[in-house]
Amino acid sequence: MYDKSLMRELLEQILDATNTVLVRFEAVDSSDFFLDSPEGMEKSDSICMKLIAIGESLKNIDKITKNELLKKYPQVDWKGALEVFKQYGMSLSEGINIFCKQVSGRSDTDYEYRVKTDKWYVTNWSL
Repeated sequence: MYDKSLMRELLEQILDATNTVLVRFEAVDSSDFFLDSPEGMEKSDSICMKLIAIGESLKNIDKITKNELLKKYPQVDWKGALEVFKQYGMSLSEGINIFCKQVSGRSDTDYEYRVKTDKWYVTNWSL
């Protein structure tokens, strides 16, 4: 068995980091945005740090629960999510492009809706 309060905390950290990344991506129209100005480079650095934190949290969840929690939610592409974070040995623009593709479907909804549905999902997860 694992510490459910620790798992909830990790999941909430992932949700918070994900929402921060989505907010920071709102002004981005292409990967060139990150290379064309100091502001863009700073934004890419902050997004990458959040993505690294998300990846580490996912690995910790997998390790702490011995893959028990991730198997409980097969509808989530955990392997794909973990793979995205493993690929950060690539160049920055390749990593950013991969992440843009991962979240592109969510851009069709507004921020408040995404936060509302994410909060509902976290609140209603059964650990």
